[in-house]
Amino acid sequence: MIFDIPVASLAFYLFAFVTVASGVLVISARNPVHSVMWLILAFFSAAALFVLLGAEFLAMLLIIVYVGAVAVLFLFVVMMLDINFVELRQGFLQYLPYGAIIGLIMLVELIVIIGTWHFAPNSEKNLDAKMSDIPNTEALGNLIYTDYLLIFQASGMILLVAMIGAIVLTLRTRTGVKKQNINSQVRRRPEDAFKLVDVKSGEGVTGPIAGKE
Repeated sequence: MIFDIPVASLAFYLFAFVTVASGVLVISARNPVHSVMWLILAFFSAAALFVLLGAEFLAMLLIIVYVGAVAVLFLFVVMMLDINFVELRQGFLQYLPYGAIIGLIMLVELIVIIGTWHFAPNSEKNLDAKMSDIPNTEALGNLIYTDYLLIFQASGMILLVAMIGAIVLTLRTRTGVKKQNINSQVRRRPEDAFKLVDVKSGEGVTGPIAGKE
């Protein structure tokens, strides 16, 4: 104990402060690359909070999926694309009322949650599931594939439709784009690929033969 504060509580407050501070810096940083780096730090801090809560599997998923895929993808997209972020910031104030409304809704939700814990003395006992002998991965799997099976399958179908839609959009026909035709390449014969031409001295190859591969 440090200053009569348990180490677990001290670690919780530390990681919670880092998570909130990183989230604020994500939206306040002027450089988009710095915003992505702060986002990665926020993900790591949130994963540490999951570890303190005993949900190691969720912490691992948060690091692998969000940090290893999404955040790195954002970083490379921001670094590779030539985006004029000055123009994007010009209309920031017009969306400020919408952000204030969303923040107010989230504040009301937090007040409702805190009020539930304060005015309902049995709420903590109801949520205190005694699963000390069951790993959190097994407990999460039991919930997903029993109580929330239909919702889980529906979420998978939505992600599948989104993936197919993205593939279809990338496969649309566009002018000026060279694509391989596997069938024509397989059917290609040596006599169709090249042709010997007897060129006279001082003359070049003209006509349709010059454009033939």
